[in-house]
Amino acid sequence: MSERDKSGPHQGRAVAKRPIEPMEALRGIRILLGDPDDTGQVFRIIRALSGDAFERLFWRVVDDPVGRQVLERKRPLLDVLSDRAALKDCPEGSLGRAYLAFVEREQLTADGLVDASNESPFDDAVFYDQRARILGDRIRDMHDLWHVVTGYSRDLVGEGALLAFTYAQTRNRGIGFIVAAGAMKLYKEGHGHAPKAMWQGYLRGRRAGLLPAADWEALLELPLDDVRRRLGIDDPPDYGEVYGGEAAELHAEAA
Repeated sequence: MSERDKSGPHQGRAVAKRPIEPMEALRGIRILLGDPDDTGQVFRIIRALSGDAFERLFWRVVDDPVGRQVLERKRPLLDVLSDRAALKDCPEGSLGRAYLAFVEREQLTADGLVDASNESPFDDAVFYDQRARILGDRIRDMHDLWHVVTGYSRDLVGEGALLAFTYAQTRNRGIGFIVAAGAMKLYKEGHGHAPKAMWQGYLRGRRAGLLPAADWEALLELPLDDVRRRLGIDDPPDYGEVYGGEAAELHAEAA
């Protein structure tokens, strides 16, 4: 039973309504397709096309018993993910250790996470319920955790597939727009398998549980395979990685 009160001063809204801005999204996608490493454009596009998607997601999370408890705890997920010492103390084979290995392999530093916390599709939003602000930050900060549990790398196809997975979870049209544009671009560049991989990512997201409502802090201690089973996530696929930009340089160095 939802706690949403549509008779209140804000008519049951958690976040002020914002308009759809298709031209702003088009400007952002042109820049992003030219420079996939410009993550600021991702947030720009999401802001322009999200509409009420986040509002609907927020109430789905609040209606989830675990999700509601997580939001009311109020501790930033970023603080937990930035604590490398604590992650190293997680058991071997756990999500925490796998996440630590991922960020170290991809050269994602704690400072980078802090910098990323200043970028958000909700940075100019008006929140009526502060739990919604907490959820917005958590969704942003759990992105790399989703890389680990889904098995998608940070290559162009992997990022696209993970965004498709994310679209299925959040139902945000801005994310869907980025996925469609990315799939078309990769297909035209000769990566014919990319659209299929992204479609499979979307289907995996549909089959999975509600990841934005998960207690990621508690899951870090558990075996990665157990976490996947709990969240209803299929085994990681072999989708054919395609690297470009900064990711290509990192991949070349690692090889």
